Amino acid sequence: MLFVVFVITKMTTLTETFSVEVFFKQAFLFGVCLASLFVLDFFVSKNNLTKRNSYKILMFGLFVAVLPETLGNSKLLVANLFVLLALRRIISLRSRKEIKKKLFDAAFWISLATLLFFWASLFYILIFVALLLHSIVDIKNWIIPLIGVLCVAIIAASYMIVTGIDIETYLHGFFDVSFDFTSLNSKRMIIAATLLLSYGTWASFYFMRSIKQQLKSYRPSFVIVIMSSLIALIIILVSPYKDGSEFIFLLAPLSIIMSNYLEIIPERWFKEGLIMVLIFASLLNLIL
Repeated sequence: MLFVVFVITKMTTLTETFSVEVFFKQAFLFGVCLASLFVLDFFVSKNNLTKRNSYKILMFGLFVAVLPETLGNSKLLVANLFVLLALRRIISLRSRKEIKKKLFDAAFWISLATLLFFWASLFYILIFVALLLHSIVDIKNWIIPLIGVLCVAIIAASYMIVTGIDIETYLHGFFDVSFDFTSLNSKRMIIAATLLLSYGTWASFYFMRSIKQQLKSYRPSFVIVIMSSLIALIIILVSPYKDGSEFIFLLAPLSIIMSNYLEIIPERWFKEGLIMVLIFASLLNLIL
C-alpha cells in the first residue's frame, strides 16, 4: 500500500525529468518510508506500547494514504526517520540499561533531524521529560544530551568548511515560522486534516485514560507518546512548510494512539468501520 501511494504521489507531483539519478533518489526516499515503518514497529513491539498485532503498521500506512502530501518533502521525510530512531532510544530508557548511551544516541538523532528541519529540535523536550519521568537525577545524565548536540554541531561545521558550504546561506530561512494556512485550503487537505485530528483527538482520551491501567514501569513510555504527538501538533502550527508534509511527525504517535484505541473497542463492526473510513478517504483523496 505504501509503495502504491508513494508511486502515485511522485507521478503526480514530481517536476524533474526522469533520469537514473532521480530514480535512485526516489528509491532512497521510499526506503526511508519503509525504514520509518519498521523502526516504529520495532520499538512499539519491544516496549509493549500496543498488544501483539499489526494495527500500528496498518494505521501508519493508512494515515500516509489519507495524506500523501507527507511524502512530498524529502528533508522532512528523512528528519522524521531520525526522530523515530531517537524516540526508540528515549522510550527504551524504561529498562534503565545503558542510560548514558541511549541519551547520547537520542540527542544525536534529533540533532541530525534538526540539521534538516529546525523545528524538529522541539523533540529535545522528550529527552528531559523522559529523565524526569524515570527519576534519573544524576547530573551527568542531564549533561550527556548536550554532548550529543555538540558532537553533531562539530561534525556539521567541519563538513561545511571542507565542502565550502556558506553557513550564512545554509541558515537563511532556517528559523522561519509561518502561521499562514491558506495553502492548506483545499478539499484534499481539509478532508485529511479533519480526519486525522478527529481520530487522534477521540482516541487520545481513551489512550490517556488507559495509562493508569498500565504497569508503573510502562507509564512513562505512554506519556512520552502523548508528548510527542503534542510536539508534532506544535510543529504543524509553526512550520514554514504549509503543504501537508509537516504532518509527517504526527503519523507515528498517532498510529500508536489509534492502535491502542482499536484494541479496546469490543464491537467488531465499529472497529472495521473506522478502518474502512480511512481506506475510503485515502481512495477519495487520490481521486480529488
